[in-house]
Amino acid sequence: MNSIDVDVGGTFTDLVLNHDGRQVIAKAPTTPHDLSECFMQAVGETAQELDVGAGDLLAEIDIIRYSTTIAMNSLIQRAGPRLGLLMTEGHEDAPLIGRGAQWIDGTLVAERRNVAVQHKPVPLIDPDMMLGVRERVDFNGDVVIPLDEDQVRNQLRRLVDRGARGIVVSLLWSFKNPAHENRIRDIIRAEYKEFHIGFLPIVLAHQVVGKVGEYERTMTAILDGYLQQSLQAELSATWDRLRKYGYRGAFLLVHNSGGSADLFKTNASRTFNAGPVAGIIGSQYLAGQLGFENVVATDMGGTSFDLGVIVGAGARNYDFRPILDRWMVNLTMIQSLSIGAGGGSIASVNRELGNRVEVGPHSAGSFPGPACYDLGGAKPTVTDADLVLNYLDAGSYFGGRMRLNRSNSEKAIKRHIADPLGIDIPEAALLIREVIDDNMASAIRREIHMRGHNPEEFVLFSFGGAGPTHVSGYLEDITLGLIFNQSPVFCAYAQSLLDLIHVYEQTNRMLFMEPVSEQFSTSYEQFNNTVEALIERARQDLSGEGFDPDAAKYVLELDLLYGGQVHEKRVQSPLQAVHSEADMQTIYDAFEKEFAESFSPLVVNKPGGVLLENFVIRALLETGKPPLPRYRLDGPGAGATQTGERDVYWDAETGYSPTPVYAMDSLRPGCLLEGPAVIQADYTTVVVKPGHVFAMESHGLGVIGTGDRVHALLEKQMNEAVSD
Repeated sequence: MNSIDVDVGGTFTDLVLNHDGRQVIAKAPTTPHDLSECFMQAVGETAQELDVGAGDLLAEIDIIRYSTTIAMNSLIQRAGPRLGLLMTEGHEDAPLIGRGAQWIDGTLVAERRNVAVQHKPVPLIDPDMMLGVRERVDFNGDVVIPLDEDQVRNQLRRLVDRGARGIVVSLLWSFKNPAHENRIRDIIRAEYKEFHIGFLPIVLAHQVVGKVGEYERTMTAILDGYLQQSLQAELSATWDRLRKYGYRGAFLLVHNSGGSADLFKTNASRTFNAGPVAGIIGSQYLAGQLGFENVVATDMGGTSFDLGVIVGAGARNYDFRPILDRWMVNLTMIQSLSIGAGGGSIASVNRELGNRVEVGPHSAGSFPGPACYDLGGAKPTVTDADLVLNYLDAGSYFGGRMRLNRSNSEKAIKRHIADPLGIDIPEAALLIREVIDDNMASAIRREIHMRGHNPEEFVLFSFGGAGPTHVSGYLEDITLGLIFNQSPVFCAYAQSLLDLIHVYEQTNRMLFMEPVSEQFSTSYEQFNNTVEALIERARQDLSGEGFDPDAAKYVLELDLLYGGQVHEKRVQSPLQAVHSEADMQTIYDAFEKEFAESFSPLVVNKPGGVLLENFVIRALLETGKPPLPRYRLDGPGAGATQTGERDVYWDAETGYSPTPVYAMDSLRPGCLLEGPAVIQADYTTVVVKPGHVFAMESHGLGVIGTGDRVHALLEKQMNEAVSD
C-alpha cells in the first residue's frame, strides 16, 4: 500500500512516505497552535521531492498512520474541560483516595525522597463535581439496588449548573452489567440532546475499560473525558484538510498497545506514548531482519529520551496498570521508559545541591526552542551545548533550512552555567553534554542491569534526531550501537512496519485450575463465549473500517496467575477454544513455561491453583514489509572522503582540536572510521568520540562502538556473504 506515517513530537513532526516502492522522509517544526499545519508542511515537502502536487499525492495514498503527543501535552498543561463525574453513591471519593501509593505515582525518584513536601496530585475533576447516584450492581452483575432515575436527573442538573462541559459515568461492576451506565447515558441524552448548543460529551467507564479495578477504570474514563475534546479539535482540523486535498483512504491512530484503529474509534488515553511504542515494535521487526535477539531501542528527540528492551526477539513486555502523568490507569501498554532528556532539555545550576549542573526534564520545545534557534529562547539547552562544542554545524542543521545562532548559545551558556560555576563556555557546554549523556546511560543501566541481563549480549538501536549525536556518549556497557538511515524519523518509519492491530480486552474471571487437586475447570462455555464475543467485536470494527475481517489473524492472550500470588502473566494461548481437559492442559503448559521464564521456576505454584483474570484478542492484518537490502562489503576506506574539517571540543585538556567531517551518504558498506570524527546526514549528525569506531555494515546501516565488536560484526557479515 502507498502510505504516510506521521509522528508528531514536541519539537519536530516526522513523516515517512512510501509511494510506488520509493521511500521519502521529511521533518517539519511542530506547530502547537495548529498541528494540521506542520502535518501538511511535511506532506508538501515529500510531494515536492516527487514533483507532484500535495493533492495529487494524497489521492494516491491508501492509508495514513498517525501518532501524536496531543494527549500528553494537554494533560501536562492541564488544558482539559471542566468535567462532572457520576459514581455509585458512597464511592464518590474513590478517585481522591486512590491506591496507597497515589502520592508518589508519576513522580521522580529524587522528588520521592523529600517525603515532607509530597502531596497527592490535584484531581482533574473538582471534588464538588463528583456526585453519587443511588444504584448497586454486585460482582456477579446482578442488580441489588435499582437505579434511582429521578436522583440521576437532579445530580445531572447540579453538575451542569456548576459548569460541567462533559460527563463521566463510572459505576461499580459496570463491566459485568452495564445496564445502569447505559440508562444514565439515555437520561443525559434525553435532557441534553445532541443538537443542543450545550451538547455534553459522555464517557461510560465500561466502554473505555471492560476490566476489574474500580479506581483504575474510573481514572481511565476521566482521562478519556478530559483529553477527548482537545484531541478531537486538533485531529478534526487535520482530517478536514486531508479531505479538502482529496484524501479518501483510512486515517488510523497508533495505540500504545502496539496496535492502531480508526480515528473515529480511538479513545484518547490509548494514544499516550504511541510514537515510542511504535519505535519498539519496529525495532523488534528490524532486529529479526538483522539477526539480533536482544536489543535496547533508544529514541532521543527534542523533548524526551525513550527506551524499550527487546529480549529473546520479543517485545511483549506490558505495563498492565501504567501511570499516565500522575494517575494509574487500566490500559495495557507496551512497556517503555521515558525521561526528560532531549535536544531541547534545559540546563541549569542547582545551588542548593552544591552548584550541581542539572539537565532536564523541562524542555524548550519547538517554540521558543533552544537559544540558537533565535526564536526568543534564552535558556541553555543540549542543542546549544552541541553547537558550542562544534558537534553541530550551524549552517547545515535541519537539512540546511534552519541556520543556528552560535552567539546566542554562548550567551545562554555563559549566563546560566559558565559564570555561576566560574568556568569557561566550552567547558560548561561539555559539562551539559556529559550530564545528559550520563542521565541516558543511567536509564539504560537500570533497564539492563537491574533486570539481570548481561549488557554484552545486547546491541543498541539509536534513533531520534539527537540520538546519533549522543549515542557515543550513552552507549557505555553495551559497546555496540546501530544507526539507521531513517534514525531522525524512526518512530514514523517504524509505524510503516506495523501490522494493522486492534486489541480487545474483557475481564471475565474464572477458576482455570483448582487448588490442591490441580483439576482443570470444565467451564468451557464461559471461556469460549468470551473469546467469540471479542472476535465478533474485532470483525465488526475491521469491516466498518473497510478491511476484510476474514483476512485477519486473531490471536488470543490470557492474563493468568497462580493462587496466593499477585503477579499476573500474559501468555499467548495456543488455542482459541477449549473442549476438553487436554485443551486446558495445553494452555496451562504454555502459561507455566512463560511464567517460569519471566519470574523463576521456583515460584511456580501449581498447588495454589490458577486463576484466569482477563481475555485479550489481538486482531492482526499483516502489511507488506520490505526486507532490508544487502550490499557487498568494500574495504575500510570505501567512500570515506572527507568533506571538511572543523575544530571540535572533546575534553578540557586538549580543548578544540581538528576533527575530520564526512558526509553520511558518501560512505559505502565496509567503510570503517576511527574516532574522533563527525559524520553529517540531512537531519542528524553522528558524533564518534575518541576510542570509538564507526562503520557501515552490509545493510547500509551505521555501526558505532568499541573496535572489537564493530570488527566482529563486519567479519561475521563477510563470512555470511561468502557462505551465501
